[in-house]
Amino acid sequence: MINRPYYLKRLSEATRRSPITALLGPRQCGKTTLAHLFSAEHQVTFFDLESFPDQRRLENPEMVLGSLEGLVVLDEIQIMPELFQVLRVLVDRPENQARFLILGSASPTIIKSAAESLAGRVEFIELSGFDLSESGEPAWESLWLRGGFPRAHLSNTEEDSLIWREGFIRTFLERDIPQLGINIPAIAMRRFWTMLAHYHGQTWNASELGRSMGLSDKTVRSYLDILSGTFMVRQLQPWFENLGKRQVKSPKIYLRDSGLLHSLLDIPDRHALLGHPKIGASWEGYVIEQVLQTVRPSQAYFWATHSGAEVDLVFPYQGKNFGVEVKFNEAPKITASMRTALSDLGLEHLWVIYPGQYAYPVEERISVMPLKEITRLPLAAV
Repeated sequence: MINRPYYLKRLSEATRRSPITALLGPRQCGKTTLAHLFSAEHQVTFFDLESFPDQRRLENPEMVLGSLEGLVVLDEIQIMPELFQVLRVLVDRPENQARFLILGSASPTIIKSAAESLAGRVEFIELSGFDLSESGEPAWESLWLRGGFPRAHLSNTEEDSLIWREGFIRTFLERDIPQLGINIPAIAMRRFWTMLAHYHGQTWNASELGRSMGLSDKTVRSYLDILSGTFMVRQLQPWFENLGKRQVKSPKIYLRDSGLLHSLLDIPDRHALLGHPKIGASWEGYVIEQVLQTVRPSQAYFWATHSGAEVDLVFPYQGKNFGVEVKFNEAPKITASMRTALSDLGLEHLWVIYPGQYAYPVEERISVMPLKEITRLPLAAV
C-alpha cells in the first residue's frame, strides 16, 4: 500500500471545518481505501451505496442518518442523489452531531444536486491516482506507462496492468456511465474516447471530430463534457488575457491518466511506447498532470498564438505567474517561443521539463529540470 499523507491531511482539515466533505475522483482511484484509512482514527458509520443491504438501511434516510454521531461515510453518493437534500436538512439542525464524508465518481457539474443543495455546507477534495511524490521518483517510468490507478500501477506484470485497464474501460462505459443517468451506447462512447486519445495534447476541434464520427458538433461536445465530468479528460483552458495578439481560444484536450491513454492507443509496453508516434504527446500530458498534482495551483492554462508562440502550462502561484514547457528530449533547446512567452506573459520563471538526469539554468529566468525533481516546483525559482 502506498501512503497518501497529503490527502489524509486534507480530509482531517476539511471534516473539522465543514459539516460535509466531498471526496471526488474517478472510479478505482483509491477513494474508499483512503476513507477507511482516515476512518481508523474516528467513530465511523460506513454506507456503501452500491450494496443493496446498505440501500435498504437508507430507505428512511432522514431518520437513520439523523440519529448518528461522529463521522458518517457515504460511498458512491451519485447512486442515490436524493440524499443531497436530506444532508442539507440534517446539517442545518442545531442538534446535529454528525459530520458527513461523501465519496463520488463524478464532478459537482454532473452531480448537480451537490452544488445546488449543499452550497456553503460542503468542501470538495479531488482525489487523483498516484502521483510521483507518492509512487517515488524511481518509479516515474512505470507511473508513465501504467498510469496512476492503484491496481494498474501496482500490478505484478505489465500484462496484468494492461488487462486491468482494459477491464476498467469496459466497466466504466457499460456500468458507470449509465449509473449517472447518461444513455449513450458504450460502443459509441468507446469509439469517441479512442479517437480522443489520438487527439491527446491537441486543441479541441468539435467540427473535425464530429465529421470523423458522423456526429454533430453538439453531440461530440456533450461526449467530451461527460468524460471531463467523470475525471477521464482534462480540458486545459487557454490563457485569457488580451495581449494584442491572435491567441488560440479553444481548450487543449488531455486524457488525465497516461495508462488509460496507452490502453486506448494499443500501447502494451515500454518498447511500444518509445516507438509510438504519440510518445511526445503522451509525455506532455503525463508531465502536465504531475506538475498540477505537485503544485496544485488554483488555476492552470496553456498559451498559444496563431503565429506559433506557445507554452504548455501557465499557472499563478503566490501572486506571480510561472510557466512549464515539456520536451521529450535528452538535450532540450531554448526556443524563441519560450522567450516570447516569458516576456509577453511576464512569467517569473519558466521550466523546461525533460526525461533526463540533471537540472541546470539556461538563462536568468529559464531552467531545465528533470521530471524527478518537479517536487521542488515552484520553490526552485526562489
